[in-house]
Amino acid sequence: MRDSSWGAPPAAGQAGYWGPTAGGPVQGAAPAGPAYDAPQAQQTRPMPIVPDDPAHGGAQDDDRGAARLSGPLFRDETQGFTHGRTGTTHDPTPYSPQYPAQSPTQYPTQNPEPMSHAPQPAPAPQKKSAGRDLSAAIGVGVGLGVLIIASLFIVKAVFVGVVAVAVVVGLWELTSRLQERKEIKAPLVPLAVGGAAMVVAGYVRGAEGAWVAMALTSLAVLVWRMTEPPEGYLKDVTAGVFAAFYVPFLATFVAMMLTADDGSWRVLTFLLLTVVSDTGAYAVGWRFGKHKLAPRISPGKTREGLLGAVLFAMVAGALCMQFLIDGGSWWQGLLLGLAVAASATLGDLGESMIKRDLGIKDMGTLLPGHGGIMDRLDSLLPTAPVVWLLMVVFVGSA
Repeated sequence: MRDSSWGAPPAAGQAGYWGPTAGGPVQGAAPAGPAYDAPQAQQTRPMPIVPDDPAHGGAQDDDRGAARLSGPLFRDETQGFTHGRTGTTHDPTPYSPQYPAQSPTQYPTQNPEPMSHAPQPAPAPQKKSAGRDLSAAIGVGVGLGVLIIASLFIVKAVFVGVVAVAVVVGLWELTSRLQERKEIKAPLVPLAVGGAAMVVAGYVRGAEGAWVAMALTSLAVLVWRMTEPPEGYLKDVTAGVFAAFYVPFLATFVAMMLTADDGSWRVLTFLLLTVVSDTGAYAVGWRFGKHKLAPRISPGKTREGLLGAVLFAMVAGALCMQFLIDGGSWWQGLLLGLAVAASATLGDLGESMIKRDLGIKDMGTLLPGHGGIMDRLDSLLPTAPVVWLLMVVFVGSA
């Protein structure tokens, strides 16, 4: 390859000239041949003159664009080479643009230090986490319990108001999450007004009043949605009717339980059994849970936890029916506890299905350690009609 940066070859007699002279071949010159004939002298690359002590960097390197001499001059110099005048030892490098890389065996590399085969200490086992702030959850639970029991046994109408407020907040959480995650605009105003009226109608007029209020609330949802464009009308009103049935209508059965002479004790039994069922499932599942109950819906629930819920609820049901309910018997409490454990678990799984479809963990953040109101109503709502019905069958509705 031609490289004009080297300049013209030196004249005969100068150091570094290998070509023929006028007097004939120079002693020690290369034999004549195609690459060394006089006519080809101009095509022969002269060997570059290496300075005595090249300095690193500088404008000279930049101008020439040539790499420095960084490898050994001779193949037998394997560990390095020493400059003739300065005595400076230079370490070889495996590659230079002017001087090709040598064989790897020519420059032995330092062997890496052997890895230690000493056994590493095992990591400390992590403690099993409960998955939520228990102190906050217990504090909020105790506060809600005091509020509910005080209103339940002092003035029944106040307890009905507490239920109505819980229904309205639950509807707000549910409709807000539907709009945020699925762009479903279920009308909140008719749902909130109709839901509160539904609870009051169930307390005043019983099941007949609850059904009438449910029908009117559904009709109000259909009409209210007509004031907006028709796009998405079907999914919006469908979600609205579902919300009206899921939250206020099921909650109405709690108000209907309260109308009996021992209504306060019936409601207390309903609340105790549901809470005990959830607590048994949580405690037993957290300590002994190994087999998943419904991994695609709620990965945290286990079959051992379900057995704990059934056991705890049946024991609590037997005690409540025997000592709190007029005319009740312990064996009725066993059946009631079994039914509550099943309905509470199904209600919890149902809301978990909704939240998984929406891609959220909690319905809200109103209750620290619990989530939202709907996260506490998930097992109570489907359990209310079950307890109301079994109470009517076992001891009547009076």
